Amino acid sequence: MASHHQFSAVKGAKVLMVGAGGIGCELLKTLALSGFQDIHIIDMDTIEVSNLNRQFLFRKSHVGLSKAKVARDAVLRFRPHVSITSYHANVKNQEFNVDFFKQFNVVLNGLDNLDARRHVNRLCLAADVPLVESGTTGFLGQVTVHVKGRTECYECQPKPAPKTYPVCTITSTPSKFVHCIVWAKDLLFAKLFGDKNQENDLNVRSSDSASSSNHAEDIFELYKDETIEQYGRRVFDHVFGYNIEVALSNDDTWKNRNKPRPIYSRDILPDEPTKQNGNSDKNCATDDQSSISAMTSLGMKNPQEIWSLMENSRIFIEAIKLFFTKREKDVGNLTFDKDDQLAVEFVTAAANIRAESFGIPMHSLFESKGIAGNIVHAVATTNAIIAGLIVIEAIKVLQNEANNYRMTYCLEHPSRKMLLMPVEPFEPNKSCYVCSETPLSLEINTHKAKLRDFVEKIVKAKLGMNFPLIMHGSALLYEVGDDLDEDMVANYAANLEKVLSEFPSPVVSGTILSVEDLQQELSCSINIKHRDEFDEEKEPDGMVLSGWHQTSLEKGDSSKTLGNGESTSTPSAMEADKNEDSDIVASGRKRKLDKAPSSAVDISSSANEANSLKKLEELDDNDDDDLVMLDDGDSAMNKKKRLQ
Repeated sequence: MASHHQFSAVKGAKVLMVGAGGIGCELLKTLALSGFQDIHIIDMDTIEVSNLNRQFLFRKSHVGLSKAKVARDAVLRFRPHVSITSYHANVKNQEFNVDFFKQFNVVLNGLDNLDARRHVNRLCLAADVPLVESGTTGFLGQVTVHVKGRTECYECQPKPAPKTYPVCTITSTPSKFVHCIVWAKDLLFAKLFGDKNQENDLNVRSSDSASSSNHAEDIFELYKDETIEQYGRRVFDHVFGYNIEVALSNDDTWKNRNKPRPIYSRDILPDEPTKQNGNSDKNCATDDQSSISAMTSLGMKNPQEIWSLMENSRIFIEAIKLFFTKREKDVGNLTFDKDDQLAVEFVTAAANIRAESFGIPMHSLFESKGIAGNIVHAVATTNAIIAGLIVIEAIKVLQNEANNYRMTYCLEHPSRKMLLMPVEPFEPNKSCYVCSETPLSLEINTHKAKLRDFVEKIVKAKLGMNFPLIMHGSALLYEVGDDLDEDMVANYAANLEKVLSEFPSPVVSGTILSVEDLQQELSCSINIKHRDEFDEEKEPDGMVLSGWHQTSLEKGDSSKTLGNGESTSTPSAMEADKNEDSDIVASGRKRKLDKAPSSAVDISSSANEANSLKKLEELDDNDDDDLVMLDDGDSAMNKKKRLQ
């Protein structure tokens, strides 16, 4: 039975929810049914058809409408006396500043991206408002509590960096199907149907030598004197035939690799135009551009079948024809969208043909869509469980029951007959630059790098600052804000193009730069160290930031994608240390227990559950069914004390 104190704490609380998607729908419902009377919701997204299978507050008639507003209206129908305020906006907007956050007793996150999570974490720290974080992916889930000065903040632990692949691997030496997908999606699709003027590595390859075509400089342009079928075959022959032959001419590349084989359309397809055995009228009749399908035109129905080389080639040509005949207005402005059927078909076919050329197993449309769209299929039940756990922790926070806070992990398989594993939270990480103000160190070539490089690659990309202010001593180098006059804006724009060592107060080895985000009320110091050379493959930014934690995902290439779109890892990358005195938590690191709580589950005897917990490194609310990439961890880093 809930106590009078609990009811009082809940009824008088003012709660901010950030995110009204998979977790958010469940959370809003649970808050309203639990007695919360004043709830505010922020979400910038609109409802999509793909949301309807699990975001139960939405219906088909709501597609295209604001998630926050529709969720509010849906809950008010069965809890009309609750005060629910919705904001169809980005939580990073300036209106949601520290003063805005200070009005709330607790903030509950149901977000789907790292950048927004970091932003909310910093505002909660600045406003001194407790934060309850959450995330799900498939059957896995997590809820964590972050209280300033009491527990670690959201950024105290490393987070997985987005998976990246070296350009040379993608363009020249793919060894995995995902490499072919990245090539087809980010290079070929973008070149054919996106901005033609935007340079990418395909453009370089198409113009650096004579092509089998007389129009090498315009290889991706449709000529006036050719049919779309001829154009499709010309592109096919260039990227799968000629470019492969060019690559084969470099013998050194293939000394320790299997050589690819060039594939030309004449060897796969008949001379006459692609025959349509399907019902092309369906494509003509639809007003929904995203539902136009090459499979429908060719009479192919099963997305889980692996197409033959000929079928992939036919889909490739047919998709190009449909883009230029049925969606001609879109060509030149398209970006890949996993919900665009024709785009997925084209990318699948292109990736499979390239995979066949390089001796890589081909995949079905269903599998390819999962890889290209970074999909891990969401489970509504997991969202409901996590939403319930969020409310439990929120009530503890409102009652100031610090000794009872728990980070709780939802497992895919039972451990000791339990699916939920509660873990005591940890003290703040003393080396965290966000909540402990620890100085950072940056190695950079101060004689070549410009201030723009520092701002874009470090301040924004790595430190996640939106409105940065950069100072060298008393000299203000750069500032962003709506209140700047034109002369100041022009001055700071000019500063961006200056080499660091050429400022009036030169930025060289030993310089300490102060970087601050006024919106987040976050500041940090960065010690500059000059370095002449960097490894282009391992250090592509041309600079290295130390003291900033973000886990690289390249080690051992530990993640792979299954046919169902879920993410897994190789046993070697996921191997856990079975130390009886250790507790393996979401970051995959061993942390010494002062005394294990009686409610905690001992998972040290279960390697499978250790693996599952490591998958919880960085879970999202799967509004877009995001792919969770995994890291093998470093058990020597950042061991922390339990809260006393």
